[in-house]
Amino acid sequence: MKDQQSDSPIQLALLIDDEAIDQKMYMRIMERSGVVGRIMGFLAADHALDYLKSNPDQAVDAIFLDINMPRMDGFEFLEAATAALGPSFAKVCIVMLTTSLDPYDHERAAAFEVVKDFINKPLTIDVIHHVAELVRQTANGKG
Repeated sequence: MKDQQSDSPIQLALLIDDEAIDQKMYMRIMERSGVVGRIMGFLAADHALDYLKSNPDQAVDAIFLDINMPRMDGFEFLEAATAALGPSFAKVCIVMLTTSLDPYDHERAAAFEVVKDFINKPLTIDVIHHVAELVRQTANGKG
């Protein structure tokens, strides 16, 4: 039996979204995509940040990050993670997920080097495959 994780462009993805129903649906889509080996879900951005800080050697390939969340929104997470984790965090491919139509959100996301794309919800298999390609490019130094 093949180990899906070792064959997957995205060996570990973090999904940070405060909507439990969305998260469950997106995890299922990621699993079905065939390009994500392992997924860890967080309903709160600060919990994801704590996980990353306490597991500095954990190689995370992609983070799917919701913008609008209580306690710590996606932008606050980016600021805190960049400050706390430094250069190693910059190797991660981050995709911002949103329902927002505000162009200012897109501009704010573009200001972070680690943000590789800004995607309107819902998350689809095509988007997962697109992110897998971004991860490949990032790993090859092209992202």
